[in-house]
Amino acid sequence: LLQVSASCLWLGHSEVVNSFETSCPQFFFRETSPNKALEPANPAWICQRYKNQYHFATLYDKTLRIPVYSAYIYQPGPGNRPKTWMVEPQLIGPTYPKTMEKEWTLLNRYNVSLEKISQSQAILHDYKNLTGLNRGHLNPNGHHDDYSSRMATFTLTNIVPQDEKLNGGAWNNYEQQTMIRRTQGCKTTYAIVGAVPGNNYIAKGRVNKPSHLWSAACCVVDNNYIKAWAVIAENDKNQVQLLTLGELEDILTELYGRGQVSLFDSDCPRE
Repeated sequence: LLQVSASCLWLGHSEVVNSFETSCPQFFFRETSPNKALEPANPAWICQRYKNQYHFATLYDKTLRIPVYSAYIYQPGPGNRPKTWMVEPQLIGPTYPKTMEKEWTLLNRYNVSLEKISQSQAILHDYKNLTGLNRGHLNPNGHHDDYSSRMATFTLTNIVPQDEKLNGGAWNNYEQQTMIRRTQGCKTTYAIVGAVPGNNYIAKGRVNKPSHLWSAACCVVDNNYIKAWAVIAENDKNQVQLLTLGELEDILTELYGRGQVSLFDSDCPRE
């Protein structure tokens, strides 16, 4: 019993966790994360910790080295865009720091080899010399109103190889303009942004290039009114398709092929 309770205590403080519901449920509407239909074969649940605070949640695929999705609360604000990229020490093992760190810090302060970091996740070198692709945030830094939260989005566990034109064009338009319009009157907006694995890779087969990117939002206007919307984009075209939440879940059910996808608690409207 002591062993069990000790390990539970440890889990509560850990960065790579056993479940979002017990560790960082605040990033999900009604504290309900997406169902198992999105789970990859080699998953890691990450409560994204920076400066000793959780900023968002990411389900990560350690085999494909891309996030399945990142979930966060939409709180946009002005501010500078960070430039430093970080990695997730706890994907290497539970004895490493519980907060995201720069590769440099792990190499120099913790004597971890780049080879060891790269076994469980993408590293900076994987994203070097890309053609027609760049580092696409799932959880974008512009959807946060303080520097620590923006900084926390600059972890490679929140990044996928994204079509350059899409990232700077229609997807950016959705992140910056559609979201502002759609969230008018919302008290709290819960967002989940994901990537469907594709058949292509970068970095000599190390990092998967998603076939699609998708985003869904559930917005609480007041106790009696909740609204939702969603989008999907093919990761080689500069266009975004606006959908209902139910339509997106049905499309993802087909694309993932692991059973009916549910992204939010059932109180979030599907129509």
